[in-house]
Amino acid sequence: MQTVMNKQGEIVSKRETAKRYILFIISLFFMGLGVALTKHGELGVSPISSVANVVSIKFTFLSFGTWIIVSNFVLIIGQMILLRRDFKPIQFLQIPLSFLFGYFTDFGLWLVREIPNDIYIARIMLVLAGVIVLGFGITLGVIADVILNSGEAIIKAIADVTGKNFGSVKIVFDVLWVMLSVVLSLLFFEGRLVGTREGTIISALLGGVVIKLFRPLLQKPLTKILEK
Repeated sequence: MQTVMNKQGEIVSKRETAKRYILFIISLFFMGLGVALTKHGELGVSPISSVANVVSIKFTFLSFGTWIIVSNFVLIIGQMILLRRDFKPIQFLQIPLSFLFGYFTDFGLWLVREIPNDIYIARIMLVLAGVIVLGFGITLGVIADVILNSGEAIIKAIADVTGKNFGSVKIVFDVLWVMLSVVLSLLFFEGRLVGTREGTIISALLGGVVIKLFRPLLQKPLTKILEK
């Protein structure tokens, strides 16, 4: 049986590794679809996508998904600056995976484009659906356990360099990222708040809850399939 070493330094079969990467790609699809649903709700998106959302509304020559790719590249560069020699070569996989995530987000927007969003309750429902689908996708990515997405990787890099707790760093990072999106919105749209609204707050508050609900349901059966 051919084997490789995973990111924890454990020896696993190439078959299992391939299945884990396939699951991770599937997770990116659901994450992109979740972001697309919240975007279609027009009440703001998840904190990590909020800057890309505001910029995409102002500069429409690139799609929302493409601006997400650009945002991820900024986060990858940030990791390289913070970690320097500790930035491991496998982390460069974030680059093609960022392209996939951006594509899946744009594809998701195409899939949901006909869903009515002309009344407020419909927009709230879209945001809630997006949070659930995004949480499902993130859970799949956590179970796949092959590589962190750029948003999580930059937080881990900051936590490693500062010695702070990952959860605490994530809260601060999300708040600062949303604040940046608010500042950009006020600058771009003559003092108006565009692209970062109550949907962003809903996503921030409920995202972790959804993941905690999904993980116990999916961890055992999916791990059994991956290790089979």
